[in-house]
Amino acid sequence: MKIDKIQFQIIKEFAALEEWFEKYEKLIELGKNMPMMEEHYKTEANLISGCQSSVWITSSLENGRVIYHVDSDALIIRGIIAILLKVVNRQPPEDISSMDLWFLDTIGLSSNLSPSRANGLALIVNYIKDCATKYISEI
Repeated sequence: MKIDKIQFQIIKEFAALEEWFEKYEKLIELGKNMPMMEEHYKTEANLISGCQSSVWITSSLENGRVIYHVDSDALIIRGIIAILLKVVNRQPPEDISSMDLWFLDTIGLSSNLSPSRANGLALIVNYIKDCATKYISEI
């Protein structure tokens, strides 16, 4: 499924939640349900520098699609990661590297995060895009 179509689906899911605290609870629920990263991947090399919470990202290229494994020690960040992974996992690297994640603004996520969390989100998105860009030459 294309990145924009997935973003529309996420917007639809979150549109049913009128209050921000309901969206926050949804993110926490998604974070609780997201599979945990295996401990041996939680290394300094996979740790995203500059995030308020610890966030680890690994990626691989399989059949021309990027596979991400991401985890965090903060539930809200795990929830945000869960929706990011819905959008980017198993997408072609060209699509990921050039994507615009406009759904983050549409669902109100960008405007309801603290400045440090918003900065962390930007770092995560940039890292995801950078990983994809590196894989483009491997196809």
